[in-house]
Amino acid sequence: MEAPLDRDTSVYDGPADLVFSNANIVDVVSGEIRQGDIAVYQGRIVGVYGTYKGNETVDCTGKYVAPGFIDGHIHIESSMLGVREFSRAVLPHGTTAVVTDPHEIANVLGTYGVDLIIKESGYTPLNVYVTAPSCVPATHLETSGAVLGPSEIETLMGYDQVVGLGEVMNFPGVIGRDPQMMAKIAAAQRAGKVIDGHAPMVSGDDLDAYIAAGVQSDHECSNGTEALEKLGKGMHLMVREGSAARDMANILPDLIAAGADMDHVSLVSDDRHPGDLLEKGHLDYTLREAVRLGLDPVTAIKTVTYNTAKYFKLDDIGSIEAGKRADLVVFSSLEDFTVNDVYVAGERVAHDGVCTARLGDVQYQDRELHSVHLSKTFDARDFDIPYAGDEGQARVIGVTDGSLLTSKEMYSVTPENGEVGVDTARDLLKISVVERHHGTNDHTTALVHGFGLTEGAIASTVAHDSHNIVVVGADEQDMATAVNYLGEHGGGLVVVRDGKVVDALDLEIAGLMSTQDARYVADTLDRLHDEVRDLGCSLEAPFMTMAFLALPVIPELKISDQGLIEDFQIVPAVEDGQD
Repeated sequence: MEAPLDRDTSVYDGPADLVFSNANIVDVVSGEIRQGDIAVYQGRIVGVYGTYKGNETVDCTGKYVAPGFIDGHIHIESSMLGVREFSRAVLPHGTTAVVTDPHEIANVLGTYGVDLIIKESGYTPLNVYVTAPSCVPATHLETSGAVLGPSEIETLMGYDQVVGLGEVMNFPGVIGRDPQMMAKIAAAQRAGKVIDGHAPMVSGDDLDAYIAAGVQSDHECSNGTEALEKLGKGMHLMVREGSAARDMANILPDLIAAGADMDHVSLVSDDRHPGDLLEKGHLDYTLREAVRLGLDPVTAIKTVTYNTAKYFKLDDIGSIEAGKRADLVVFSSLEDFTVNDVYVAGERVAHDGVCTARLGDVQYQDRELHSVHLSKTFDARDFDIPYAGDEGQARVIGVTDGSLLTSKEMYSVTPENGEVGVDTARDLLKISVVERHHGTNDHTTALVHGFGLTEGAIASTVAHDSHNIVVVGADEQDMATAVNYLGEHGGGLVVVRDGKVVDALDLEIAGLMSTQDARYVADTLDRLHDEVRDLGCSLEAPFMTMAFLALPVIPELKISDQGLIEDFQIVPAVEDGQD
């Protein structure tokens, strides 16, 4: 029997605008697959599981319909795309909403950068929710382009699109009850918004203190033991599968084996590079991998829809229910999750892998296009590591391919003319971070192991989280050439060899994002990777690896414009004796 649509004629007078008929509907609330129709009127779901008439009908026989996918933790800037082009890349993969922490651009441009992300989101149907960056800068041991204090956080909490406080990376400050950090948490609590965490390897009493301060989630787990402890202590667990860090394989099997309650788990990406978006996908790729690892398909979909929406109090989305916004994904298989069609508020925005939505034209201003400020031309001597002794012990940053974590390695070094040089035979290269926001030219140079360069240099203005210039090289003059190029071009990624720029990707927006589309960025990045391999580097993603060497809140040894950092303390690059 046909179910009437006009049960409340004041709202649903007449046929639906759109009906999805004969669908296998993914009920993420009950965990079932149920057959029936979905009726949509004025962008909202007004009927489910009955039989409805509509002005337009989409036959979904043999297909599944799920709520639009939600990425609960991502930094759009890390895609190196503006919001519009990021949307063009992810909508065809079923992503209809993201919760972005714009702390990358906030570290460069402050609240102006947050406003820019929100403003640009208005040019796309992608639902962009924002968490207010809590740690700008992440620590006092680096120089950022801006500072967001409690008053700025209080202001941001009043924004409609701000749904919480962004990842609280300064976990020592939270555990020690730093007044500034606690004031930011209090601002989010007063606003009734969530507080995202960032607590790699924090456990036991320290974890209890961190949670007791009000932090509600974590996305930094790298193994099942850590994940189960945090989940067991009441945190909303975000399991990361991104381009920089791929943690799902080390976590999901343990959660499944332990019979963990998955209602408080979200699968997120954190960082997703354009090549991966184009070739692998976004959350559809994550779902494929989760099912391959043994997670039930409906449960997997729940972790990128209902669970995430519930955690962030996004009452409009996340499930297929009457009254919800009609953000829907149509796909053919619960194993490969190949997306056929994507709808936002009842409007089709993607079909068979192509974004069909009309996206607005974005006009960028001088402030975001000219954010690199150097007041001198660098030369080779700027990257000296002075040491007056005959032989010393150098602290060396050890990198591991595919990991954000670094190690502290100790090497004996013999200076020449009072300066420690590069030693390519032992893969001891120079790394330097140059302040680029205020024209101070302050910089620190140390040694790094694991890049394998035998010549040349690479540099970038993507250097988490303060995004100063980071440069690694086997030749000091090439390092200088790379830094100077970025100063002249407003930021980006660059490869230098024999004193000449081999290739570059300009990132005009705050030195973080390109004004070009995903294909252009991905193809240029592929060329850069090929050029870096020609210099001897075997790392899969050398620029990404380099970008995280300037992040002091990730163990073990890091570097900033202010110094070489170990355990949140500045330490010498070279010293006497054994460490």
